[in-house]
Order: sequence, then C-alpha cells, then structure tokens
Amino acid sequence: MAKRRLNKQQQFRIRKVQEERAARAARKEKKVQAQAEAGELGPEQEGLVIAHYGQQLDVEALEGEHEGEVVRCFVRANIDSLVTGDRVVWRPGKSETGVVVARGERENVLKRPDNFGALKPVAANIDHIILVIAPEPEPHDNLIDRYLVAAENTGIPVVILLNKSDLLTERNRASVEALLGRYSALGYNVVRTSAVQFSGAPSPEVEALVKGKTSAFVGQSGVGKSSIIQTLMPDEAIRVGAVSESTGKGVHTTTTARLFHLPMGGDLIDSPGIREFGLWHMTPQEIEYGFREIRKVIGYCKFRNCRHMGDPGCAIDAAVAEGSLSPERRQSFHRILQDMAEQQARGLKGQ
Repeated sequence: MAKRRLNKQQQFRIRKVQEERAARAARKEKKVQAQAEAGELGPEQEGLVIAHYGQQLDVEALEGEHEGEVVRCFVRANIDSLVTGDRVVWRPGKSETGVVVARGERENVLKRPDNFGALKPVAANIDHIILVIAPEPEPHDNLIDRYLVAAENTGIPVVILLNKSDLLTERNRASVEALLGRYSALGYNVVRTSAVQFSGAPSPEVEALVKGKTSAFVGQSGVGKSSIIQTLMPDEAIRVGAVSESTGKGVHTTTTARLFHLPMGGDLIDSPGIREFGLWHMTPQEIEYGFREIRKVIGYCKFRNCRHMGDPGCAIDAAVAEGSLSPERRQSFHRILQDMAEQQARGLKGQ
C-alpha cells in the first residue's frame, strides 16, 4: 500500500507552516551566530532534554558550573528535531538561557504519526515502554495492539501494566484476565497494580519496574498514568485527570512529554495521552512484524500475493486453527489493515 497522499489544500497548509518555521529558524540562527561572535555564549557542555515547548527546550546541565540546573534553551537551525530524553551539547548564554548546538546519538526513539501522516518523535533513549491499561475505561485488544505494533517496530521493550486492579469485578474480571493472558502467552511482561491502594506511596510493583531505568508511560486517557506518576514523584505538581462519568472516556491532562528524575533512581518520561494510536503510516509488512506470532508464519501462505484477509491457504488462518494465534489478535490485525486502507483511500479521494 502506498503512503497516505495529501490533497492540494493540505499540501499548501504544510508548505506555509514549513516556510514560517524556516523563517523563524533563520532569524533565530542569525541571533545565535551574533551572540557567538560577540563572545556571549559560554563553553560547550553536556545536557539532557527534559521538556519541549515549541521552539524552546528545558535542558538539564550534566556538567560544569550549571550542573543540575534546568536552563531554557533555543536550538540551532541545523539540528534535527529534538525530543525529551535526548542528550545534547549546549552553550550557556545571557539571561539564564542557552543554545543547543548538537544532538548526541540516540539509542532509540519513540514516534507517532501526526494528522498528515508524518512521523513525530515523542521521546528518545528509553529502556522500556510501560503501557498502562485499566478495567475502566475498558481495555481492548485493538488499542493495546496498536501500541505494541509501534513498539515492536522500534525495538523498545513493552510492559503491560494493569492499573486500578481494585476495579475488577465479577462483571469484568474474566474478560480482563483473558485479555492479559493472551499477552502473557506471547512473552510480554504483564504487571498488576492499583495506584490508589498505597496511600500516595508508589506500589511495590511500579517501583520495581521503574527503578534504575528510563521509562515512558503511554496509554489511553483515564487509565491513571498521571496518578501513578504522582505516587512516584509526590513533590511534582502533576494534574490528575478524571474519567468522564457520562462517556467513560478519559480527559487529557498532559500537554507535553516531560522527564522526571525518580527518588528511587531512574528517570520517567510522561507522554501526552492519546485515545488512538494511528498506524496507517506503516506498511503492511511493518504491521505483520508488529504481531509476534504473525511474523513467524509470514511467507508460508499458499499464494504469494495473499492479503491475509480470509484468502484461501492463508497461513494466518491456519495459525488460528491450530491455536498458535488467537481469534482476537487476528481480528485486531484485520482491523488495523482495514483502517490503513480506509485512511489511505480518504487521502487519495482528496486529490
């Protein structure tokens, strides 16, 4: 499948935004160059991006006289997009500000697509992604699988964390346990906890997950990500959202990815809450790779051009029949492929 194409109006908007950004970057670069030539910038030193605000960053100094301080920095125009978790080289300037002059090598980067199909980096240098779900709002295979497909294609390990386990009832316990069992059988680390049961202190399960690691929390709004972070960082002013009683959907509470240092050791990156994780920018081959049990049978279909949508001799259907692939995961796989096709068809019609 081809990647999503944009209509002329969308292309014009994107071009205008790019031109405006380029103009701002040129003005900023000229100002930075003038400061450097005037000797107004200090020596180069290492730093860590802990938050991103449009054209500016919060950088924590890792050495020198500013070590441990957080400095609001501009970015030189010739540097690619920076995200929370990036290691950088920066120079202090006037008025308690600085300039980022280089980006270090990344071990990995977590990305998600924007509304136009372009990949937007969210966070970098992550040890593992903690995917938070809860009995309410009700978790579904398809939502979880979208995160897992994205993570599998970046090579970042995933932990599935069931929060609010105290909300398990006779009505929902069987379905939630069955869902978790499917992912445990695939080798995913599944952990259960309840942030509200420890009187504001971090649960032992969560503390063991984050200690000594850089963790990124993702998941549907309303599952309690901010509440968990509040227990890990009680001194931080983190807004805690509530689930709408009328819709059962979460209310967004985080506006930018931010890195926190944890008292028990390790770092935590909280990313913006998103209800759906679109994958239509990916190829069918990347979707196949994102399903661990499906990737094993690709290439074994009867026909080389098998679409894996009920075609005769499909190896995926054979895997379901023999029990190595659950019907729920196959349905989720089909839905993702269908969503991709529909999104791309809408993009083509807009030409």
